[in-house]
Amino acid sequence: MWPKDVGIKAIEIYFPAQYVEQTELEQFDGVSAGKYTIGLGQSRMGFCNDREDINSLCLTVVHRLMDRYEIKPQDIGRLEVGTETILDKSKSVKSLLMQLFEPYDCTDIEGADTTNACYGGTAALLNAISWVESSAWDGRLALVVAGDNAVYSSGSARPTGGAGAVAMLIGPNAPLIIDRGVRSSCMKHAYDFYKPNLKSEYPIVDGKLSVQCYLNALDTCYQTYCKKMRNKHNHNVTLDSFNAFLFHSPYCKLVQKSFARLAFIDFLNISKEEVSKKHPELAQFHDVKLEDTYFNRDIEKSFMNLSKPNFQQKTQPSLMIANQVGNMYTPSVYTGLASLLISKPIKELAGSKVGVFSYGSGLCSTMYSLTITNECNEKSNLMKIISSLSYIKKELDARQKISPEAYTKELEWREQNCHSVPFTPHSTTKNMFPGAYYLVQVDEKYRRTYNRV
Repeated sequence: MWPKDVGIKAIEIYFPAQYVEQTELEQFDGVSAGKYTIGLGQSRMGFCNDREDINSLCLTVVHRLMDRYEIKPQDIGRLEVGTETILDKSKSVKSLLMQLFEPYDCTDIEGADTTNACYGGTAALLNAISWVESSAWDGRLALVVAGDNAVYSSGSARPTGGAGAVAMLIGPNAPLIIDRGVRSSCMKHAYDFYKPNLKSEYPIVDGKLSVQCYLNALDTCYQTYCKKMRNKHNHNVTLDSFNAFLFHSPYCKLVQKSFARLAFIDFLNISKEEVSKKHPELAQFHDVKLEDTYFNRDIEKSFMNLSKPNFQQKTQPSLMIANQVGNMYTPSVYTGLASLLISKPIKELAGSKVGVFSYGSGLCSTMYSLTITNECNEKSNLMKIISSLSYIKKELDARQKISPEAYTKELEWREQNCHSVPFTPHSTTKNMFPGAYYLVQVDEKYRRTYNRV
């Protein structure tokens, strides 16, 4: 027998307690007003000072999840971390998180780190689901952690940064059920975004190629998903098959374009007769080759307009955190899930079918779906998750605004001291959120020690 309704039983989000305003960053960078806010769809960008790193982000989010949901270390049988923020080429972040379990004599916990750009969190989630559904499962729960510090060198990519972490508890009888049976992936070799210089936190980015790779992976995953659903369930999938759709969000405007892209694929799948009846003004686009349209502004604009009401209903609510914090990399699509849960009434969420597209450059991508339970009373597990996420809006508002000048100096300081030893951070901890872990020092042997606010 398969364990029943395997999926997400709890979710915790963490982001740093400081941000830079994108309107101020536009002025500081000397670009036209609206380039980052309207052009990218971003309002604020969270970032780490030198007191936080990938280890502290993950320590914080795991400890908070376990406290908030009263999870005992003995309850966890698998712990896997998805991240592309690498501090050590050998020692995993997961092994560092074990210091939360060792004092309780809990060392029989499977899992390690999973890495491929922004996709690692999804790989970790799918591994956790597979573990619960396997013969190796011993009845305990899995813990999936995804975190990153997303920073760029000065230039056009810098405003698409962000930072944060997510922790998800995986097990049976979940209110957020990962649908079994059909999912699709697209895995290819590409140098669209990568980090070959281990002495720097900054990636090498080919912006135009990155967008093309993202859209190509989206096209492929969606078409493959639709084909599998037809073959396995004799069911034709369109955007109408989903009540909500989540995307990995490098920046919010790309998500809106991606939703329009799926509407465009649905359009290509209908007959010329239907086009003539329903959308005669779009007939000129019906015979184009999909791979020739990545940067076709006419198609993009037409289908963004056509799909706008659906986008506002099905995807816009999932972009709240992305708009306010930026691209967290591996946690991105799952902060979209949290945003959706706190942005809609529970009665509207109950029973929803949610499409999910996860993408990581280089490239790895997967499309799958999850179903939100129908149980929506005040004592339901779904209500518990939604209530437990109520801190998000309060913490977004409680963050400290940092000037672009101070933000730039902080990034310069981080870059200057990347992998320097011995190292003691210069930032204070007074503005950090209660319960957050922070870096105390890095000794001459690169060993890092942490404390908790």
